[in-house]
Amino acid sequence: MAQTQDTNRKIILAERPKGAPNENTLKLETEAVPRPGKGEMLLRTVYLSLDPYMRGRMSDAKSYATPVEIGGVMTGQVVAEVMESDVAGFSKGDYVLSPSGWQDFFVSDGTQVLNLGPEPENPSWALGILGMPGYTAYAGLLKIGEPKPGETVVVAAASGPVGATVGQIAKIKGCRVVGVAGGAEKCAHVIETLGFDACIDHRAEDFAEQLAAACPNGIDVYFENVGGKVLYGVLPLLNPFARMPVCGMVAWYNLQGLPEGPDHGPQILSTILRMKVKVQGFIIFDSFPIELYQEFSEAMTGWLKEGKVQYKEQVVEGLEAAPQALYDLLEGRNFGKMVVKVG
Repeated sequence: MAQTQDTNRKIILAERPKGAPNENTLKLETEAVPRPGKGEMLLRTVYLSLDPYMRGRMSDAKSYATPVEIGGVMTGQVVAEVMESDVAGFSKGDYVLSPSGWQDFFVSDGTQVLNLGPEPENPSWALGILGMPGYTAYAGLLKIGEPKPGETVVVAAASGPVGATVGQIAKIKGCRVVGVAGGAEKCAHVIETLGFDACIDHRAEDFAEQLAAACPNGIDVYFENVGGKVLYGVLPLLNPFARMPVCGMVAWYNLQGLPEGPDHGPQILSTILRMKVKVQGFIIFDSFPIELYQEFSEAMTGWLKEGKVQYKEQVVEGLEAAPQALYDLLEGRNFGKMVVKVG
């Protein structure tokens, strides 16, 4: 079902998943296109961002953000076109970055909406390298990881939109960079296209041994995106005063309780204590001053123009394909920043 001008397709949270989401978690519904009133504008979704944090919004567990209500439209950032507007600063034909969620049309009063102008060169990049994932990489690495020339930086999920950007910034800052990714194709991309010094396949039976060989001088910064066996392989290699920005734990997002197997708590905490490791979690738009975003935007725009940063995007066609695409992302079956071309 393609996007039309008289129907609003929306994907709602039908039930809270127990473990991994499935075909019963998200459902497609239709309704009439909403009409804007005074001081409002009508937005038509063009691109929808898919991100790992969305799994957390399906849960009603205590978190940093309000969960999606049962029957509510699934949350998400979009790039949209302004169809009509009674909001100052926004005109028909402008493209905007908006928290519209998984639907074709959205009525907004301009709150939390960023105007991208009438003809942005790469509109979907506002959802990736020039948006939240890129900013997450920049702020988390430079303000928490504080990499220094000659240090070793290890990046989990190195072919994803955050990890790929973290590693490239670390190379710009003069570090040795080792990525961790799933499969030979992703690892080849990380080394050959992104310029990392090494990349280890986390699926390898001897993953820990390969990681140790790639980090002969230990690890000074570990950018955490996944948790699980990658974290356990990193722990013995952390140097004194290592820094660990904690951005995500995708390997554990679908757990219904504590993971099976040995209790790694003592190993984790004793390493933090003995090696004096700085561990800091962060939520990108809550953790840093707004002025840092402007610094990031200027720096990243320059690096992209100079060819110092490469960016890979995976585009999925159609809103109806978004649920399965998100499930694939949560299982590591994406390659690059995943966006849905909605209209």
